Amino acid sequence: MPYQDLFQVDVPTHHDRNPALHGVHVFTGEAASSLHALQLARQVYDQAFAALEAGRQIPDAEPGAWAARGLRPGWELDWSAAKVCLWGP
Repeated sequence: MPYQDLFQVDVPTHHDRNPALHGVHVFTGEAASSLHALQLARQVYDQAFAALEAGRQIPDAEPGAWAARGLRPGWELDWSAAKVCLWGP
Protein backbone atom coordinates (compact mmCIF):
# COMPACT_ATOMS: atom_id res chain seq x y z
CA MET A 1 0.00 0.00 0.00
CA PRO A 2 1.56 3.35 -0.98
CA TYR A 3 1.83 6.02 1.70
CA GLN A 4 2.22 9.75 1.22
CA ASP A 5 5.19 10.35 3.51
CA LEU A 6 8.75 9.33 2.74
CA PHE A 7 10.92 8.62 5.78
CA GLN A 8 14.61 8.20 6.49
CA VAL A 9 15.83 5.86 9.23
CA ASP A 10 19.46 6.36 10.35
CA VAL A 11 20.85 3.42 12.31
CA PRO A 12 24.27 3.66 13.97
CA THR A 13 26.53 0.74 13.09
CA HIS A 14 29.92 -0.55 14.21
CA HIS A 15 32.23 -3.39 13.26
CA ASP A 16 31.80 -6.33 15.62
CA ARG A 17 35.56 -6.96 15.97
CA ASN A 18 36.72 -3.35 15.87
CA PRO A 19 34.28 -0.95 17.59
CA ALA A 20 36.46 1.99 16.49
CA LEU A 21 35.05 1.41 13.01
CA HIS A 22 31.58 2.92 13.01
CA GLY A 23 29.09 4.71 10.82
CA VAL A 24 25.40 5.02 10.00
CA HIS A 25 23.27 2.79 7.78
CA VAL A 26 20.49 4.77 6.09
CA PHE A 27 17.14 3.32 5.03
CA THR A 28 14.45 5.27 3.14
CA GLY A 29 10.91 4.46 2.12
CA GLU A 30 7.25 5.26 2.47
CA ALA A 31 5.43 4.72 5.75
CA ALA A 32 2.35 5.82 7.67
CA SER A 33 4.33 7.16 10.67
CA SER A 34 7.78 7.33 12.24
CA LEU A 35 7.14 4.15 14.22
CA HIS A 36 5.91 2.39 11.09
CA ALA A 37 9.04 3.54 9.22
CA LEU A 38 11.28 2.08 11.93
CA GLN A 39 9.36 -1.21 11.82
CA LEU A 40 9.61 -1.41 8.02
CA ALA A 41 13.34 -0.60 8.03
CA ARG A 42 13.98 -3.32 10.62
CA GLN A 43 11.83 -5.81 8.71
CA VAL A 44 13.61 -5.22 5.39
CA TYR A 45 17.01 -5.41 7.13
CA ASP A 46 16.12 -8.74 8.74
CA GLN A 47 14.94 -10.12 5.37
CA ALA A 48 18.06 -8.88 3.57
CA PHE A 49 20.40 -10.25 6.23
CA ALA A 50 18.66 -13.64 6.06
CA ALA A 51 19.11 -13.63 2.27
CA LEU A 52 22.83 -12.84 2.66
CA GLU A 53 23.32 -15.61 5.19
CA ALA A 54 21.56 -18.06 2.84
CA GLY A 55 23.78 -17.01 -0.07
CA ARG A 56 20.93 -15.35 -1.96
CA GLN A 57 20.91 -11.90 -3.55
CA ILE A 58 19.25 -9.07 -1.63
CA PRO A 59 16.04 -8.18 -3.46
CA ASP A 60 15.56 -4.73 -5.00
CA ALA A 61 12.54 -2.62 -4.12
CA GLU A 62 10.05 -0.66 -6.13
CA PRO A 63 10.23 3.17 -5.95
CA GLY A 64 9.09 4.33 -2.52
CA ALA A 65 9.41 0.84 -1.04
CA TRP A 66 11.98 -0.15 1.55
CA ALA A 67 15.15 -2.04 0.65
CA ALA A 68 18.40 -2.84 2.39
CA ARG A 69 21.46 -2.40 0.21
CA GLY A 70 25.14 -2.29 1.06
CA LEU A 71 24.97 -4.67 4.01
CA ARG A 72 28.33 -6.00 5.09
CA PRO A 73 29.03 -9.05 7.23
CA GLY A 74 30.63 -8.19 10.56
CA TRP A 75 28.76 -4.92 11.06
CA GLU A 76 26.22 -4.62 13.88
CA LEU A 77 23.31 -2.16 13.74
CA ASP A 78 22.18 -0.44 16.95
CA TRP A 79 18.42 -0.28 16.41
CA SER A 80 17.84 1.18 19.89
CA ALA A 81 19.72 4.33 18.79
CA ALA A 82 17.97 4.68 15.39
CA LYS A 83 16.69 8.11 14.41
CA VAL A 84 13.68 8.58 12.13
CA CYS A 85 12.75 11.72 10.21
CA LEU A 86 10.71 12.75 7.21
CA TRP A 87 12.82 12.62 4.06
CA GLY A 88 12.59 14.87 1.08
CA PRO A 89 13.80 18.00 -0.66
